[in-house]
Amino acid sequence: MGGVGEPDWGPEQRGAPLPTFRWEQIRRHNLPGDKWLVIERRVYDISRWAQRHPGGSRLIGHHGAEDATDAFHAFHQDLSFVRKFLQPLLIGELAPEEPSQDGPQNTQLIEDFRALRQAVEDMKLFEAKPTFFALLLGHILAMEVLAWLMIYMLGPGWHHAKPNIFHKDPDVTVAPVFLLGESSVEYGKKKRRYLPYNHQHLYFFLIGPPLLTLVNFEVENLAYMLVCMQWMDLLWAASFYARFLLSYIPFYGIPGALLLFMNHIPREIGHEKHRDWASSQLAATCNVEPSLFIDWFSGHLNFQIEHHLFPTMPRHNYRRVAPLVKALCAKHGLNYEVKPFLTALVDIIRSLKKSGNVWLEAYLHQ
Repeated sequence: MGGVGEPDWGPEQRGAPLPTFRWEQIRRHNLPGDKWLVIERRVYDISRWAQRHPGGSRLIGHHGAEDATDAFHAFHQDLSFVRKFLQPLLIGELAPEEPSQDGPQNTQLIEDFRALRQAVEDMKLFEAKPTFFALLLGHILAMEVLAWLMIYMLGPGWHHAKPNIFHKDPDVTVAPVFLLGESSVEYGKKKRRYLPYNHQHLYFFLIGPPLLTLVNFEVENLAYMLVCMQWMDLLWAASFYARFLLSYIPFYGIPGALLLFMNHIPREIGHEKHRDWASSQLAATCNVEPSLFIDWFSGHLNFQIEHHLFPTMPRHNYRRVAPLVKALCAKHGLNYEVKPFLTALVDIIRSLKKSGNVWLEAYLHQ
């Protein structure tokens, strides 16, 4: 199987007709070292190539034996370029009588979301504005200077980051420190009790922010950069950590600096349900009510729904696409949830408390 600069054309390029496959055949190929996926009704064998996937083998592997068309469009901006890498992996196509998606998915919703994405592309909402990001960089530098001036003048005695699928989303793989969603029942049934999980909503305040961010998410990102030799990304990340620690350790010490990191616990957490792209993103997150302050404070990531649906969209366009997403949800009866900022924070604690109680009940009674 060819890599970059190693043409190894599939059957179509060699003049042979493409074999056809049924979903029941494709479903068998979702094992380590044996992965197929479907994009635009074409079947690709990514078993050996997945390790060279620029986004990491796990990300592409999460869509094994599934229709990955919408994920393919969501994460790749230059589709013509990416298709050159897909071509040698092509092994066939779906049989004409087979549906484009496996399982009981809402075909009309999928078609409407793809039409929405095309409309968004026609509106050029995936094009970044250099002026916006230049101002953003200037704003960041200005805020750092201001922070140093405030600390200098006032002193350090005051205080003032496939979604939600277990084993696929690093943000929710936080056991055995915290139990979320269905993992609570699993730990309870297996009589696992490493910590008092029925009190996890309380000890979250002590160890949650630094542990969730540094141990789970940041270290995983850094490991990926090192393994894949992404030196430029690694250099930028190192510069951030150096500036962050240089700014705060002199005043708060190492423990205080770590507590300044933030993270979030999303809404619905559980095992793979094989939803379509739009439904899976909407079920996994919600927005925080927009305002000039919240938009600035969160860097426009209060539009979590739009961010999940269109991960390559520049953040300054989230407000513009939000009404279109809202209309799609209204048409299909999907919940487009928007919460006040404080309510969203309180819901994190409620989620932890609920999962802790589920664990306790399963631990004691099963």
